[in-house]
Amino acid sequence: MPNLPDFMKYKDRFSKGGFVEKISRIAKRAGVKLVYAALILYYTLESDKVSLKDKATIIGALGYLISPLDVVPDAIPIAGLSDDLAVLIYVLNRIWGDVSDDVKAKAKAKLAQWFDDDEIMSADDVFNSDPNDTPV
Repeated sequence: MPNLPDFMKYKDRFSKGGFVEKISRIAKRAGVKLVYAALILYYTLESDKVSLKDKATIIGALGYLISPLDVVPDAIPIAGLSDDLAVLIYVLNRIWGDVSDDVKAKAKAKLAQWFDDDEIMSADDVFNSDPNDTPV
């Protein structure tokens, strides 16, 4: 795992509206794995099974995703979203045991807005993500 940026300082940048707008705008360019990871974290915020500490970590990660002030700007092809993916995967690994099947299903259903069935099937392999596989 690469050195992660201090994504917790981005907690104040998270908003539901900002998340929905950003994920809608970058979905195809970001790739199914990044979007799936982001959606799982987003929907996990609604769960009462997740601790407040983990919710704060999720909010920091999602705030980092939607912030225009990333360590590597999103406008840079391929590399621009790799830091976002690394942060999301790190947090997802930490909370995966608390992610319900309902949250996973809800995230997959939302993916259908931007991706075809073959792409959605590859979302299951989110932990084996190579950020350089991200489409441009």
